[in-house]
Amino acid sequence: MPVSRDILRTWRRPGRVFGDLFAMGPREDRSLMILMVGCLLFFLSQLPILQRRIVMEQPPIGVAEIDGFGPAASYVFFGAMMILPLLFYMLAGLLTLIANAAGAGISAARGRLALFWAWLAASPAVLLYGILAGFNGPEEPGTRVVGALWLAAFAAFTFLGLRRAVSVAREGA
Repeated sequence: MPVSRDILRTWRRPGRVFGDLFAMGPREDRSLMILMVGCLLFFLSQLPILQRRIVMEQPPIGVAEIDGFGPAASYVFFGAMMILPLLFYMLAGLLTLIANAAGAGISAARGRLALFWAWLAASPAVLLYGILAGFNGPEEPGTRVVGALWLAAFAAFTFLGLRRAVSVAREGA
């Protein structure tokens, strides 16, 4: 099934989508590609925000000495495509470790897939957040609501994915 359709299905029936993903079997290349596409969409969501800060003559967050959109965007790209995936691998390991300490019995591959898919599935909300923050600014109430929705969706999808991984692990055992 196409990824875009699965993302929309995740917003309606996340357990079923996670079940379909886990049924495909553990493949690290698939998990990595899901993570990288999610990070690329996150990077794209940051471009309107970055452009707004440049136009308003505010220094981009964390890169105050950079002058211009291009150099600042390259730093954001590096962070989104190099640093963020490493952080996600560490977070996936930590979540799997905590879940297994609680008796979940999930594999590291399923834990990573649950987290990475949650990140990708929440991407429509982060893209909307980026557009709103770019046009209206991040301080506007509507922008904050969409940002909260994005974070809530990511957390909920992660929880539901890990819960489905536990049920798949118990069915297989």
